[in-house]
Amino acid sequence: MSALPADALTDALADLVAALPDDVVVSDADRTEKYRWDRSQDPHAGTPLAVVRAQDAAQVQATVRWAAEHGVPVVPRGAGTGLSGGASALDGGIVLSLERMTAVEVDAECQVAFVEPGALNSAVKAAAAEHGLWYPPDPSSWDICSIGGNIATNAGGLCCVKYGVTSDYVLGLDVVLADGTLVTLGGPRIKDVAGLSLLELFVGSEGTLGVVTRAVLRLLPAQSAGATLVASFPTMTAAAEAVVAIRGQLRPSMLELMDGPSIRAVEDFRPMGLDTAAGALLVAQSDAPGAACAEEVDAMRRACESAGGSDVFVTTDPDEGELFVQARRLVVPAVEPLGELMLEDVGVPVPRLPQLVDAVAGIAERHDVLIPVVAHAGDGNTHPLIVVPRGDADARVRALAAFDEVMEAAIALGGTITGEHGVGRTKKAALPAQLGDDVMALTRRVKDALDPAGIFNPGAIL
Repeated sequence: MSALPADALTDALADLVAALPDDVVVSDADRTEKYRWDRSQDPHAGTPLAVVRAQDAAQVQATVRWAAEHGVPVVPRGAGTGLSGGASALDGGIVLSLERMTAVEVDAECQVAFVEPGALNSAVKAAAAEHGLWYPPDPSSWDICSIGGNIATNAGGLCCVKYGVTSDYVLGLDVVLADGTLVTLGGPRIKDVAGLSLLELFVGSEGTLGVVTRAVLRLLPAQSAGATLVASFPTMTAAAEAVVAIRGQLRPSMLELMDGPSIRAVEDFRPMGLDTAAGALLVAQSDAPGAACAEEVDAMRRACESAGGSDVFVTTDPDEGELFVQARRLVVPAVEPLGELMLEDVGVPVPRLPQLVDAVAGIAERHDVLIPVVAHAGDGNTHPLIVVPRGDADARVRALAAFDEVMEAAIALGGTITGEHGVGRTKKAALPAQLGDDVMALTRRVKDALDPAGIFNPGAIL
């Protein structure tokens, strides 16, 4: 992107190095290598000119101003746990890492947390818990993913069926714009409709519109313990039909699915006594107060049994329930040893979930690829994990075709190509098919208005 020749750009980088504290700017290949990819392992990731490991908002501003002056692309980066190539480095660009900005401050009276983008989701939860409060968004990678990344992709998680996604908890943001200006949007107020809803524009923007340097996050009173229900099903379709029945009458605090290959992968990875003969496993929770909890669980039990579920197990022991939740969270790391993964996160309206899981099964069979499926089933969000045996070029070709067809199937069912992982670089080719030409053009107009030189994360989304 930069019009400067390589030698001149290297000289210009010296100015940025001089303007920032020692060891903030890193340019040697050994140290920048780990910043080239996110967890998607995007094969097209480039080699950055440098990595800036900013320690505060002023250093972010200085970096963005330098990049704007020299026409150098900037890729904001959190913990690197993204699954769509949204943080892939660009040749000759700057990776702007927020990993050192980890402050978390809780205002218990206002029930909010002031959080820097590098703070882990788990750190926010822990800080809130010290005050008897709770931060609900909980991606499966909650213990290693950062709040900045969660905001960039509008991450969801296991509790979002009842409690919503990241955008439901972002009350305010400090954002560095493409010219280095730092703006404050929103604040520690539950209701605020002054001006345009610019705050929401940056949540889910995947680093293409600005760099978040602080967030004001809404907290809730601590969640009650409740109960956990686990049921086995002969097929994933039957389990999905149980989910539809449950969601037709209830909003449990968790409603997750694992298919047979996922169950077996977890059991091989970390033996937990799961039923490896099952076609699917449903893990549900209720945190309703008092007698309402037992009523919810009983209604879920009936729905499971009507759909063909068996071995329905209920526990009110939080530790015992957490074992099943942990099994669900382990699916991706358990499947990773089987080969390289192409991770999908397509979603559909909940009533069409059985059709989606059937479609994915058909795609896997047609292309002769293994596609374990795990799902935030309660909100129709599935994660088909397309497995490519390492070193198998033919399998990669088939897997790429399957990857595209899974997204096409979701769109055909009135769904989305991404429920929470983001578009990044791995899914942007499919975005026009979902949004259409008019919405794509509007998206480009917003991008051009806020980032006219196109320095923020070029190649992501658009």
